[in-house]
Amino acid sequence: MRIKNTRVVVFLLFTVVSLSIVSCRYFKSDNTETIVARVNNHTLSNRTIEDVMAKNVVSDSAAFVQNYINTWATSQLLLDGALRNLPKEDQEEFEALVSSYRSDLYTRFYKDALINKQLDSVVSDSEAMKFYENNKVNFLLNEPLVQFKFIQVDEDYQNLKLLKSYFIGTDEKDKYALDSLKFQYKNFFLNDSVWIKRRVVVDQINAINKENANNLLKKTNFLQLRDSLGLYLVTVKSTLERGENAPLEYVRPTINQIIKNKRKLALIQKLEKEIKDDAIKNKQFEIYN
Repeated sequence: MRIKNTRVVVFLLFTVVSLSIVSCRYFKSDNTETIVARVNNHTLSNRTIEDVMAKNVVSDSAAFVQNYINTWATSQLLLDGALRNLPKEDQEEFEALVSSYRSDLYTRFYKDALINKQLDSVVSDSEAMKFYENNKVNFLLNEPLVQFKFIQVDEDYQNLKLLKSYFIGTDEKDKYALDSLKFQYKNFFLNDSVWIKRRVVVDQINAINKENANNLLKKTNFLQLRDSLGLYLVTVKSTLERGENAPLEYVRPTINQIIKNKRKLALIQKLEKEIKDDAIKNKQFEIYN
């Protein structure tokens, strides 16, 4: 009885070295090429090495060439050894697997190329909203979210009263003034229209931790906190708890990807049907009873 894991290892080895069979023509020489190495019936030309070097950043060309020759030779020796020593039934099985892999590789890239030309990657707001409303049960939060903004400054920050007035203010002039003072902040996040995971807030603000986060990060809360690293101004615009519906804007990237994947699947099915129907129409595909 043959050991399964051994056959897997042998197959992986055989697959790697068998790929070099595909490139045998690449290594064969003609009268215009200089041969730099030979392993049995396999030859490596100078042109091949020059082509490989042109596609890589090489700091030491001599070392690169020597390493490439050694790697190529090892691959050819392993291939020849496999062809001499592996049982015939194993070689036939591996050839079938390599052939299947080659076919899958070509068809997958060909289908992707055709699909990418036709796939509409734009998901409209109305389409995303419709999908969201029809699938709300699938978009439940597995951790709390907050909309907040914060500023961290030095503990002895001057003009703190003025900074607080800008920070709490809702006028455009307050936002502009707050933004213009960014160079004075040690750390900040000012976009309170974005939903953020609460644990990210805990990571950003040392004065807030897992133990006090529930009490401090409450809706419409304004906080002025201090620790050894400085002074923090924090406002919480809104919160959502675990198990509540995730807001559309938070899951929009996921929805976009789901919709595009559905479009791609439908396009693949349509493409495959059209290819088959055309082949039948043109007598390229026939089924014999």
